Amino acid sequence: MTASIRDAPRSRAALVWLTLAGLGLCAGLVALGNWQLERRVWKLDLIARVEQRVHAAPVAVPGPEQWPQVSAQRDEYRRVRLAGTFLHDRETLVQAATDLGDGYWVLTPLKTADGPVVLINRGFVPPERRDRAGRGAPGGALTVIGLLRLTEPGGAFLRRNDPANDRWYSRDVSAIAAARGLAGCAPFFIDAEAAPPSQASDSQVVPIGGLTVTAFRNNHLVYAVTWYTLALMVAVAATYLVLVEARLRGKGDYF
Repeated sequence: MTASIRDAPRSRAALVWLTLAGLGLCAGLVALGNWQLERRVWKLDLIARVEQRVHAAPVAVPGPEQWPQVSAQRDEYRRVRLAGTFLHDRETLVQAATDLGDGYWVLTPLKTADGPVVLINRGFVPPERRDRAGRGAPGGALTVIGLLRLTEPGGAFLRRNDPANDRWYSRDVSAIAAARGLAGCAPFFIDAEAAPPSQASDSQVVPIGGLTVTAFRNNHLVYAVTWYTLALMVAVAATYLVLVEARLRGKGDYF
């Protein structure tokens, strides 16, 4: 009886392509697993760095001579202190999604005592409190303590900032400074800390500061194991194919 298609060995050309495809897929999955391990090392370093910085004593905010050297590795989430006067007439509302719900970040320029302007994210306000007349607007010289954050250029996913219509989806420092006519503005912003306990107990105190996310998910080891497991499955399937083809050909030679 003629052998069925199911029992017939594949052509050598088909075997070559299947082998190359299997090797390529296996290599790609292993590469993805390796990348996740590299991401895990980066994430653990980030977590340790942020944890150390957010609990450190505040230091002076970088001055203009240091701005070119400001970087995520060296400065982001660093706890800083600066003094000056808020320019409330040039504040900017940036759409925000927080644990308190959807609303806006209130970014207010602070004219420092030394001259430069620094954008301060004073905190979150719900939509019904977006009007400046209905919330706090501290005047006079004051001191701000908060976490240094890097600019967020462009906008959010699928939502570009629209300066012409005053619609902001990310804290893009240079674009906001240009829209508000802020000369000599620092290339970063500061997330202000939460109000003192005596004020924080008052539900009417807005903006609500201290909402910076400093806890980061670290599932990279799980992802790496998943990719390596898939690579192993491909390798097992390829080995099985080799054994089946060798049996059908009646010899140990794959090709």
